[in-house]
Amino acid sequence: MTVVPAWRIALALAVLVGIVLAVLTVARVRVRRDALVAVGRAAVQLTLVALVIAWVFEHPGGVVVYLLLMLGAASWTAVRRIGLGRGTWPPVALAIVLGALAAVVPVLASGALPFQAQTVVPFSGQVIGGAMTAVSLSGGRLRDDLRAEWDQVEAWLSLGATPRQAVAGQARRAVARSLVPALDQTRSAGLVTLPGAFVGLLLGGLSPAGAAQVQLLVLVGLLAAESVAAVVTVQLLAHRLGSRTPVPPGQGASG
Repeated sequence: MTVVPAWRIALALAVLVGIVLAVLTVARVRVRRDALVAVGRAAVQLTLVALVIAWVFEHPGGVVVYLLLMLGAASWTAVRRIGLGRGTWPPVALAIVLGALAAVVPVLASGALPFQAQTVVPFSGQVIGGAMTAVSLSGGRLRDDLRAEWDQVEAWLSLGATPRQAVAGQARRAVARSLVPALDQTRSAGLVTLPGAFVGLLLGGLSPAGAAQVQLLVLVGLLAAESVAAVVTVQLLAHRLGSRTPVPPGQGASG
């Protein structure tokens, strides 16, 4: 891809932000400040991430440290979103790790992607983010369903069911709902949307066929990571949630 002068990028961004502000102003939608803050944060965060990843590419030994930091941040974010307290950090972190490994190990072990920092970091980052989303959605859905259907759980418990057995129905439903975004993204790829990795690879000069192959790896890898992460999450949280009074209505996910 031809290197574009920075001023051209800045000009395009300024025009795009101007369009956002103009439309919101005309429509009298009071989120202009939020939009500016979001753009500013994105610019700062992406700049910092670019600097860090550039350093990692030059120092492959830093890959492990960087991925561990990503896993820690993803786990903490998921814990906050599920909203059941810091005590859920171990199972949440384990679910994200197992989900990510389920996608990364087969891809790298098969040689589908070369084992080097330039491929390990972006691919692992994608699947860690997907696993985090699946954990947040499945854990939050399980929490909400148990809160709404606690009488059913108590009925099963009174019949002698274990906590995990008593919440099995809600757990399966939570997994199914958490995978809806990943399934939709996989089904619609190329027809409804062009996924980000595919577009980025095309802009980077890779052939359409090569970009499609890599994007397919990413999509199926995400589906594998999210499936494992969601199932592990509900299994690990089932006993915890099925053996105690449900979360009070005033508590919920944060962040």
